[in-house]
Amino acid sequence: MDPSTTLTALHEFCTERLGPELAHHFMKMARPGFDLVVAAPEEAAGDSRFGGMAMLEPGTPWPTCDGFPLSLLAVLDTDALPREWLGDLIPAGTGLLNFFFLDTGSEQCHEAAFEVAGKRPAFCTAPELAAVIAARSSHAVPAAPPARASVFAPVPWAASPGFAFPNQSFDLVLPDDLGPEAMEMRDTIMRGLYLEHDFPDWEQRPGALTAADIAFAWPVLSNSPPLPDGKELHQFQHLLQISGPYEWGLGADGGDMHWTIPTEALRTGDFSRAIPTPDYA
Repeated sequence: MDPSTTLTALHEFCTERLGPELAHHFMKMARPGFDLVVAAPEEAAGDSRFGGMAMLEPGTPWPTCDGFPLSLLAVLDTDALPREWLGDLIPAGTGLLNFFFLDTGSEQCHEAAFEVAGKRPAFCTAPELAAVIAARSSHAVPAAPPARASVFAPVPWAASPGFAFPNQSFDLVLPDDLGPEAMEMRDTIMRGLYLEHDFPDWEQRPGALTAADIAFAWPVLSNSPPLPDGKELHQFQHLLQISGPYEWGLGADGGDMHWTIPTEALRTGDFSRAIPTPDYA
C-alpha cells in the first residue's frame, strides 16, 4: 500500500481501540520508516546493507576520533527507498548514507579503541565516536578502510515501508493538555510497557514495522536514549537501528545501535550533526 492508504487503515485500526479523539492525537506520533530485512543481493534496496565497504565520494576523508579510524557498520541507500514514503524527511538525491562507529564490540576491534573510548565521560555515546556521511550515488565509490578499522562481511538489506510509534513512556510526545483520557494513557498504557501488551493484535496493525533493523521511524528502545542535555526526543529523528545478529555487537550483554539526528538537520541534509544513541540491553 502507499503511505496515504496505509495511514487511513492505521487510523481506523487505532480508532477502534482508542476512540476517535485519542486516536487522532495518537496518530500524530506515527512516523514513516522501513524494515530492513536480510535479503539476497538481487532483492536488496540498492546498496543498503550491514558491513562491507564504505561508499564515499572521492576526496572524502575517512572519519576518525583522536586519529583512530571509526569502522563502517552500515550503508543505507536512500535513493532506492520509495520516495513517496520519505516525503520531505530528507532532501531528494541524498544518496548513500554511511554509518560509522568506534568498534569496541567485535573480535576485530583494535585494543587501542578502548583507550580512545575510555577518554570520554560517557563511554560510546560521545558524538565524536560516530559519524554519518552522505555520498551522492552517481559519485560514490568503494573506499578502502585505513589500518585498525574493522571490516565486516556485507549483509544485504531489503526494505519494506510502514509506520512506527514510540514504544516506551519516555518516548511519548503527547502534549500535556489533551485531557484526562490522554493522561491516563500516558500513565497506564504507556507506563514502561510495549504497546502490544495492551493491544493483543498490535503487530497486525496496517503498516507495522517489526524487523530487528529499522531505518527512520521510531527506534525500539529498552532504555531512554542518551540525548544531549536539554534536548527532547521530539526534536530528533531516528536514522538507523542495528539489532540483528551480525559480526559486530554492542556491549558484552548485547544491545541495539542507533544513530539519531536533529530533525531540522535531517531535512537540510546536514548529517554532520548525527549522534550515536546506543541502547544497551
